[in-house]
Amino acid sequence: MASILSKKQKQKQKSTKLSDLRTLGHQLLSSRTHINNLPKLLSYVSPTSPPQYVVESLLSIQAFFTPVLPDLPSSSSKPSTLNDSQDDPEFIYRTWLRSKFDELVESLIQLLLSPESDETLKEVVLDTLMEFVKLGNGGKFHSAIFHRFLRSIVYSTTPPNFLVDLLASKYFKFIDVRYFTYISVEKLARTLDAKGISDDSNLNTDGNDRSHPSESMEQLIRNIHYIMSHIPSFEGSVEKTDYDMWSGSGESEELSESQKAKDKKQKTEKHNDKASIVSSQYCQKMKLKFTKAWLSFLRLPLPLDVYKEVLASLHQAVSPYISNPVVLCGLLN
Repeated sequence: MASILSKKQKQKQKSTKLSDLRTLGHQLLSSRTHINNLPKLLSYVSPTSPPQYVVESLLSIQAFFTPVLPDLPSSSSKPSTLNDSQDDPEFIYRTWLRSKFDELVESLIQLLLSPESDETLKEVVLDTLMEFVKLGNGGKFHSAIFHRFLRSIVYSTTPPNFLVDLLASKYFKFIDVRYFTYISVEKLARTLDAKGISDDSNLNTDGNDRSHPSESMEQLIRNIHYIMSHIPSFEGSVEKTDYDMWSGSGESEELSESQKAKDKKQKTEKHNDKASIVSSQYCQKMKLKFTKAWLSFLRLPLPLDVYKEVLASLHQAVSPYISNPVVLCGLLN
């Protein structure tokens, strides 16, 4: 049945022109009466769609979701039976939008991990996903989406090297991206250490029940190590770029033209001061997150090749920045 639906969908996509997608997007952005265009556009965000169709759909979908994300309920929140809001049409509408946004995130991750997606498309898709990480939590870093993304990389059945290289080259310069990467890596390593691969196969932080029949513990460990080895070291952290942040403070900065003209300098100084404070807070906590991530990783049964790589770089890339370097001796013996 699924294959029949897939064939019908492919036939429908073949008969659709780019101009049709553009029209669907314009209608979606113009009026809520065209909300049914959203699932149609989402169906083209797929590894089986031509790249230009994916990009055209994403342009409209991203423009649609960006302003409404702060008003959507959490994916994990469930309305109380005593709460009348669950019968409110607006609440039902926003809940439906949240489900479609979750579908979008899943589709973006599938595109990024698919061997069928070309590298140029993957860069566009990664930028889209990271924009949602940046804006999807009221302007604060959306750690749930980011963790979901990193977990998918670790559990990928195809080599994630290009994707990790791309993530590192474009986003690991941001202090908050590095901070939450260490948090996610620690969680993933602890899960493998405590549960083992068989128990972890059905665990998923986004609430979906999936299995990974072809994964092996060694490959998961290699994927984790590949991510960690591409995070810039603490050396040179005094440079300004290392204090740049990907996400904002969560405050709305929408001002009228007259307000912008009048308060531009004052707001800029205030924003820079707050950004500096927030980034400094990340830096202060970074050593602890770095330590926890590496200690959790080193407790895993490292494959011989990974073990050799870790030993070769440990004295320069890890030991100087661990809170208590002595504990490394016991882990590596």
